[in-house]
Amino acid sequence: MEREGRAVGAASGELVTIGEFARLSRLSAKALRRYDELGLLRPALVDPVNGYRYYDPAQVEGARLVAWLRRIGMPLSRIGRIVALDAGAAAVEIRAYWARVEAETAARRDLAMYLVDHLSAEGGAMSRIPGNTGNTCSAGGAGNAGGTGRTGSSGGAEDTGSRGGRGSSGSGVPGGSGVLGGPVAVPLAIRCAVLTDTGAVRTTNQDAAFAGPRLLAVADGFGEGGAEASAAAIEALKPTAWGGGDGALSAVDLLNALEDTADSASRAVRDAVAPCADPDGSGTTLTAMLWTGSRLGLVHIGDSRAYLLRGGELFRITHDHSLVQSMIDDGSLSREEAASHPGRALLLKALVGEARSAPVAVACRPDVRLREVLAGDRYLLCSDGLSAVVDEAELRAAVIAAEAPEEAVRRLVGLAHEAGGPDNVACVVADVVVAAEE
Repeated sequence: MEREGRAVGAASGELVTIGEFARLSRLSAKALRRYDELGLLRPALVDPVNGYRYYDPAQVEGARLVAWLRRIGMPLSRIGRIVALDAGAAAVEIRAYWARVEAETAARRDLAMYLVDHLSAEGGAMSRIPGNTGNTCSAGGAGNAGGTGRTGSSGGAEDTGSRGGRGSSGSGVPGGSGVLGGPVAVPLAIRCAVLTDTGAVRTTNQDAAFAGPRLLAVADGFGEGGAEASAAAIEALKPTAWGGGDGALSAVDLLNALEDTADSASRAVRDAVAPCADPDGSGTTLTAMLWTGSRLGLVHIGDSRAYLLRGGELFRITHDHSLVQSMIDDGSLSREEAASHPGRALLLKALVGEARSAPVAVACRPDVRLREVLAGDRYLLCSDGLSAVVDEAELRAAVIAAEAPEEAVRRLVGLAHEAGGPDNVACVVADVVVAAEE
């Protein structure tokens, strides 16, 4: 019998031994044995007597793909799915994976920079702000702010429709992602309103929204259990769930609370869609703000959005976790092209059912960040039933023109209807005001 590292021989001359194949593929023999055990790269022939592995040189390209995917840190389980795909589908999967890595890295970077700034200030002293009991809100919970809207509690199997859309990511956003300003000088309060609407095309509403003195939230459900998923995600964030009381949380305590509630929302969605025939295909986006009386914590996953109106300028303060957004980010797609791209409905991050994710819309932890708050700020949270069909300039005009949050949400839902209302719509508008004004 031939030694490893030499060709099999004339009788089966097209095959090479594991040693030779290791040289050709630039993988170690140990790695090749491991990939064989995992089913990632099976040898063309295994000697039934001594167990020697022999490979076809045509397998070199696949072996190198496995090596490259490992080099970028992709888990072996995901590599197994990719190597079974054709080239086009594999490219989509790799793009989706790397966009997710970049999004998670950006979130960790933002948190690291926040911690650096926070620990550097005042010699690293982490100040705790006295509580404020004067917060009020015009909408005491999930529900209507007038008009014909309703909360997204109705069920029914339905896709979420077009995802992706227009608008800038708001470079130069005041306060910056993950950056917290100094202590507020006066007690502040939230004045807010909420409205959801089925739209002109859908027959059921899978969007959910909530506006209260401690929580602002919008969730856009999709799939068979979409309505249940969106409602469950918001329910998990309500103050009774995360411990929000009248006392203000320190920055560190709020970050911990955000992490805990993000995990709670993920579990709640999994439980809500577990009875569905295809839990992987059901889930929700989630964009929410938790208010402690002095700080706003942002929880975000998917392509629902949060905007800040400050000084007459409208800034988007969330980043879409979508395939088209990742292509815009890397320069392979323009914003104009994104509006009609066939992959605009594909999410890179969402709260979904099973741990085994759908090919692109994968379950993962939401982004959590802290936001600087100033009296006079106006926040808009909305599902893509609004942002995907209404131009950002129109959003800005409507948000500026409205005297009160109740008027603003009615104007915004009206704009979505004027644009054809192709999807469910959910929006929350909240003003940061001095508590004494209430």
